[in-house]
Amino acid sequence: MHGLIQAFSRTNRILNSIKTFGNIVCFRNLQKRVDAAISLFGDKNAGGIVLLQSFKDYYYGYESVDGKQMPGYVDMIEDLQNKFPLSEPQIVGEKNQKDFIALFGALLRMRNLLVSFDEFAGKEMISERDLQDYLGRYQDLRDEWKRKRENGESTDIIDDIVFEVELIKQIEINIDYILMLVKKYHDTHCEDKEVLITIHKAIDASPELRSKKQLIENFIAGINDVEDVMTEWNGYVAEQREADLEAIIKDEKLKPEETRKFLENSFREGEVKTVGTDIDTIMPPVSRFGGGNRAKKKQTVIDKLKTFFEKYFGVGGPVKFINTEDGNQSDV
Repeated sequence: MHGLIQAFSRTNRILNSIKTFGNIVCFRNLQKRVDAAISLFGDKNAGGIVLLQSFKDYYYGYESVDGKQMPGYVDMIEDLQNKFPLSEPQIVGEKNQKDFIALFGALLRMRNLLVSFDEFAGKEMISERDLQDYLGRYQDLRDEWKRKRENGESTDIIDDIVFEVELIKQIEINIDYILMLVKKYHDTHCEDKEVLITIHKAIDASPELRSKKQLIENFIAGINDVEDVMTEWNGYVAEQREADLEAIIKDEKLKPEETRKFLENSFREGEVKTVGTDIDTIMPPVSRFGGGNRAKKKQTVIDKLKTFFEKYFGVGGPVKFINTEDGNQSDV
């Protein structure tokens, strides 16, 4: 029984924030042994908690052990389309917004379960474009409610809301897909506005790409005379990245060499580390006469570096930080 639990646990081990489950295919009838093993190492009533329901249950709904009727995926899709149709430009009112956020979050969680079943393929009941539209609205509300919290407009309704950010990230829309659409748009001599709409919807639906929205849109605005979209994109990103970095260093009076080294490490490691002393090494010298709020200044720098990182991480090929003092260059 120990070996059985260990084998299942290894298959279901979390790889990163994106892999939330493993898929186990068993060629022997081990149901009774699995139930016994779960009871032995957990709780005798834990079988219904640990093990999934059938695809049919999740898709059409089912009755739980305590007699409660659990809605299925079909019910959620119908509720979403009936209560919050895409034909209406926006969702008005905090109560309606909260209902939408709760329903769409439940739908995302249900989709996360259903994608582990082969039977789900072709039964999504919603087009990719409509799903992106709903994802865009969901994230617009996330941004809006985040601003309300930061501005002190928090209410009981807002505080009660949880956004399924990790589940959104699993519906992958990466920069390669966007650039493929940009090339398609370019090949129509920038006349196919339907492709342009698809690009905007895809960007709005992705939490990773929303931070790069202005970068992508500015690039699209100038591609009329471009011959090779990918080559031009990499050059454009490198130029914009360097200009933005120079502006941050100048505006915040940061140490150029140390800042570039700090960001080089950030892009290599995949995050901007704000703990420890590394961030202090790039800060300007403290005035001997005091004045100014050091902590506030540091937070401003951190916020700008994080915005810079989110804008350029994962786009434009290798990151090249040039030391303007000696001309040396390092690639990430």
